Amino acid sequence: MTYIVVESCIKCKLMDCVEVCPVDCFYEGENMLVIHPDECIDCGVCEPECPEEAIIPDTEPDITKWLEINTEFAAKWPNINRKGEPPADAAEWSGKPGKAELFSENPGKGSE
Repeated sequence: MTYIVVESCIKCKLMDCVEVCPVDCFYEGENMLVIHPDECIDCGVCEPECPEEAIIPDTEPDITKWLEINTEFAAKWPNINRKGEPPADAAEWSGKPGKAELFSENPGKGSE
């Protein structure tokens, strides 16, 4: 088992999870984070830190698409190992369903 980030992170990207990850397996995109499934040690400390409940085990049903997104974009985006500023409009997107079509393939800044 590993943990992955799903669509509820899109446009929220609060990054509380990054602060607690002991192995720095988060990668930053323009409007969401992903977890590198091969780097995640399955400790689970990130899951309760996410206010959007966007981090789930890869054993949940119907998450193949998000497992593939996490795997693909963790290899392309920069690593992030400390909390940054969330998007200015994150509160407006909190809890909204159907954000998958808003997913951006563009990288974020990562930890500078």
